[in-house]
Amino acid sequence: MRALSTTLSQMLLERFGDRFSTSQALREQHGRGESHHTPAIPDAVVFAESTDEVAEIVRLCAAENVPVIAFGAGTSLEGHLTAVRGGISIDLSRMSQIIRVSAEDLDCTVEAGVTREQLNAYLRDQGLFFPIDPGANASIGGMAATRASGTNAVRYGTMRENVLSLTVVLPTGQVIHTGGRARKSSAGYDLTRLFVGSEGTLGIITEVTLRLQGIPETISAALCSFESVEQAVAAAIAIVQLAIPVARMELMDRGLISATNAYSGLSLKIEDTLAFEFHGSPASVREQVELVGEIVKDHGGKDFEWANAPEERNRLWKARHNAFYAVVSQRQNAKGWSSDVCVPVSELSGCILKTRTLLQDCSVPAAILGHVGDGNYHVVFAVDPENKAELAEVAAINKKMVEHAISVGGTSTGEHGVGTGKVGYLRQEHGDAVELMALLKNAIDPKGIMNPGKILPA
Repeated sequence: MRALSTTLSQMLLERFGDRFSTSQALREQHGRGESHHTPAIPDAVVFAESTDEVAEIVRLCAAENVPVIAFGAGTSLEGHLTAVRGGISIDLSRMSQIIRVSAEDLDCTVEAGVTREQLNAYLRDQGLFFPIDPGANASIGGMAATRASGTNAVRYGTMRENVLSLTVVLPTGQVIHTGGRARKSSAGYDLTRLFVGSEGTLGIITEVTLRLQGIPETISAALCSFESVEQAVAAAIAIVQLAIPVARMELMDRGLISATNAYSGLSLKIEDTLAFEFHGSPASVREQVELVGEIVKDHGGKDFEWANAPEERNRLWKARHNAFYAVVSQRQNAKGWSSDVCVPVSELSGCILKTRTLLQDCSVPAAILGHVGDGNYHVVFAVDPENKAELAEVAAINKKMVEHAISVGGTSTGEHGVGTGKVGYLRQEHGDAVELMALLKNAIDPKGIMNPGKILPA
């Protein structure tokens, strides 16, 4: 791979005008995500406005072996956006068209730069919503690229289950469509699933066709506090095992509750807490509430605190979504280090207890939270990115947490993706299958220009 040449720079400038930039500030913005990972800035940024423009940029870069990194909303957490070998950052944020919506088929097609909140605002008047909610107002293309999930995954699944097909620009600049709108197909290899979660290392996703849901007739939210994380997790496991279709079931430890109260101006009880949301008909929601109420009571849970009005629910979930920032805000000039793992639900309690033990002597602010309905939990640390000893301490805790998760049949990342941050665990998790991943990568991207340095070990 080569650095950006004067010739390529001039060609991009002539073609895209002021949508091509080598501004230092803009390059720095595009060389980092939300977390602690050391930035690595691209040589230039190009704002694309269509699939054809993305294909044109990729063809020009491929001709000179220049790396390309797709950029959506910049909310990734594992170093996905770092230009570790320089190159061009293709900003897709201006590809923000909602191309079509079919209320009858419960699906839609959007450009990659459409954000989650933008899409749901557009759908609301049609009685529809897109349920995947990673917290951040991420772009749909980025969510597909990282196989995101979030707070609703316990009921509605992840991006893997909710993407029907994609439009992808390959490393040659060729444009392909990975499928149609049918709800199932047995025709050929499942290319949609190959690109969902590929983090821009095989191609750039420019359009996404999604499954939609009808807005539930009744929505209720509630908090339930416990004396210990063990009790809260045990209750969550019992709810999952009884197949009660809760829409959200989120764990927030007392450290996070305290940080959230301070950051979001709430006055929640500072105890280990489960936050629930129930969707369905009035009768269905009543039944869910009764069943969950009995289970949490059996596990030491206290009475529900309800948030039924839309503004109350929105405030609660906004506070939960801001958990990352709440933890980071506990110290000045800190950066967030957020790590997630996912384990079989039966192993969840033991894993969280082990993580709490690891955090007992941690010298930086940290909190545990998670989508415990599907075994996915996170630890957020507030770190000083200039303090090498502190970074080494957190890295050691993270390593033990991830390796334990893998040892019990879990994964190094349930939803954040691999990026650069989890590359070191891929072989431990997948063994010789990593060689097959490398063969696929080399077959599709023989020049190695697509978001190099991510997912696969060097």
